[in-house]
Amino acid sequence: MTSIEQAGTYSLGDRAVNRLGYGAMQLAGPHVFGPPKDKAQAIAVLKETVELGINHLDTSDFYGPHVTNQLIREALHPYRDDLTLVTKVGARRGSDASWLLAATPAELESAVHDNLRNLGLDVLDVVNLRLMFDVAGPAEGDIEPMFSTLANLQRKGLVRHLGLSNATAKQVAQARGIADIVCVQNQYNLAHRHDDALITQLAQAGIAYVPFFPLGGFSPLQSATLERVATDCQATPMQVALAWLLQRSPNILLIPGTSSVAHLRQNVQAAQLTLSPQAVAELDGIYSVSY
Repeated sequence: MTSIEQAGTYSLGDRAVNRLGYGAMQLAGPHVFGPPKDKAQAIAVLKETVELGINHLDTSDFYGPHVTNQLIREALHPYRDDLTLVTKVGARRGSDASWLLAATPAELESAVHDNLRNLGLDVLDVVNLRLMFDVAGPAEGDIEPMFSTLANLQRKGLVRHLGLSNATAKQVAQARGIADIVCVQNQYNLAHRHDDALITQLAQAGIAYVPFFPLGGFSPLQSATLERVATDCQATPMQVALAWLLQRSPNILLIPGTSSVAHLRQNVQAAQLTLSPQAVAELDGIYSVSY
């Protein structure tokens, strides 16, 4: 058994993936805009992902835009049979690197075709609808017109499976009334646990929960408790944060991102880290202190 396999697997529809995957967002330039600072390094990171056993890559054509998908195609195409590529639609980038809504039927269909073209695919494994009612976090709003558009593209054979990103529990229920979903991708970490109940509901339904920003993303989590537990475990804070997520629920799939091969290897080592009940209890307390 390889180190990454120690974390187990979970299903994205008919695709079984290792629970520790990779998010490609950081391969684009600063602010997820423009080309990478070091293209050769970005290609090296992508090649290392599959060598380490990662078979779940998260991306989007609005990263760059187009940059990460084109890098993935250059580094990994033709793709391994067991590699699952998950992408997102529903947003676009302004010329000033702003994040803008792009959710009309025409925009969503165009985004699906952009992802197909730049990834070099005939069908996308999983497409998440990235909801933009509030860029900063989930906010209520009717998703029927948008999600029905993606369900229609699924019926046409362009998409295998559907999911949601930045979604509320109510929107998850609405989507499931339109078509099956295989995953929900929201912000969730030691200090940001608003989705605790949703994770449990999804686990009961056999739906994956894919947290992003395991250490706070653009606002990194600062915690003396996390530092102390990491020291006790002889691990990095990121490894401990990832291990906590893996132990939080079996339906959680991780997609930590990095533009460094060394950091990628460190992240994968989190699959071998088992936190004691005492360590988990201490880490659980971070949320209580934060809120």
